[in-house]
Amino acid sequence: MRPVWRVADVRTAEKALMATLPPGTLMQRAAAGLARRCALLLADRGGVYAAPVLLLVGSGDNGGDALYAGARLARRGAAVSALLLRPDRAHAEGLAALRAAGGRIVDRPPAVVDLVLDGIVGIGGHGGLRETAEQLAASLMRHRGRDGERATVVAVDVPSGVAVDTGAVPLTASGRPNAVRADVTVAFGALKPALAVGPAAALAGQVELVDIGLRPWLRGSPALRVVEWSDVGDWWPQLGPASEKYTRGVVGVATGSSAYPGAAVLSVGGALAGPTGLVRYAGGARDEVLREHPSVIASGRVVDAGRVQAWVCGSGLGTDERAAAELRAVLAAPVPVVLDADALTLLVDGSLAEQLRRRDAPIVVTPHDREFTRLCGEEPGADRVAATLRLAAWMNAVVLLKGDRTVIGTPDGRAYVNPTGTPALATGGTGDVLAGLLGSLLAAGLPAERAAAAAAYLHGLAGREAARGGPVTASDVAAALRPVLARLTTARTWPG
Repeated sequence: MRPVWRVADVRTAEKALMATLPPGTLMQRAAAGLARRCALLLADRGGVYAAPVLLLVGSGDNGGDALYAGARLARRGAAVSALLLRPDRAHAEGLAALRAAGGRIVDRPPAVVDLVLDGIVGIGGHGGLRETAEQLAASLMRHRGRDGERATVVAVDVPSGVAVDTGAVPLTASGRPNAVRADVTVAFGALKPALAVGPAAALAGQVELVDIGLRPWLRGSPALRVVEWSDVGDWWPQLGPASEKYTRGVVGVATGSSAYPGAAVLSVGGALAGPTGLVRYAGGARDEVLREHPSVIASGRVVDAGRVQAWVCGSGLGTDERAAAELRAVLAAPVPVVLDADALTLLVDGSLAEQLRRRDAPIVVTPHDREFTRLCGEEPGADRVAATLRLAAWMNAVVLLKGDRTVIGTPDGRAYVNPTGTPALATGGTGDVLAGLLGSLLAAGLPAERAAAAAAYLHGLAGREAARGGPVTASDVAAALRPVLARLTTARTWPG
């Protein structure tokens, strides 16, 4: 997993590292990595020599990084122009280096631009962009290069205007993001939350981390961790010669009803794609489940289902007394449970609070934003990581807060983020598939936070895989889990 660090931790580490180095060394390391990435991007657009490059330069060190990187590109023959947003506060040494390398200062963007370097504001910024910077950010999509294609936008450390510690993005009066939208972000020394969570992550584009020697100086715990393909592969249960259906784990699925049989079919489909050896279904959609999944053992009620190692409960269950009785039966079982959809609605009135408190086995809840609001009485807000951790501590449960960058939080304050989310998953029933897969991982013996992180990661990849064939349905996602999972044992990196 890749650690993600808060601004204060990064600042402290930078200060400690700089005390051991000659003045300016850290900025030169950052500029070198930034210039290298820009040169590679320019090579794909006809080469560095004579390439028109525009630097958007704010005050402070972020602007200095851009200026020094621009100087390196200018020495390689690029035609570098710098637009200074605060000429009186521009980084003096960086500006001198750019001029010495042949770069020029302009008061408006050139007519042709291959690459724009966003050095307006870095990790010290807050509150969105000021008016002039906002206008420049809004105009970036209109710039065209020598090949007629849109200019490539590279952000220095973070896209200017985002809330770095939360990933929130302020909006303009017209409702547009008041921040730069980058194609590539070159981060220095450590990932910051805005590159991993919230709407800011979507503005960062492809993120490249440049090593400037900071890692040994970062102290304490990261704000969160980004799950990677190799993590999921390491966690995935392995089969052996002695494996059989019961040793692989049995997952119980209490979802769906006569009114919503599709939820049962989809959640069972997600569970069957997981690592367990047997799925037991309990509910009012037995006929539909067996028609689609004949390997499942089905019964009408949770109490009649037989022994399981984990339960999935909620999707399409309903909220009447029969549904509440099924939820109580699931919570009475001394095994991990996944609570989704209608099960979360049944928790809102607090009538099951005592039963939740008495449980020793793990609980994983999987709300989307509206369900989160019903549970908490308030929206997740700008800081989705903090909101997830508050709910996890309050419920003493692992919380999987669904979204484009799904956040997983534990009661003891650890947070993870899933980087594979896709808008293709924004369709009915995909959450049912996720819940089933998650339950299968719990039944196979994964700790709750790993099961949640792995399920979200693979579910996202399945959504991407399904989208290759056009518009996505939940059934497509369930089917796509199989080719995705088939690669876990054969590839250390995701080939997609």
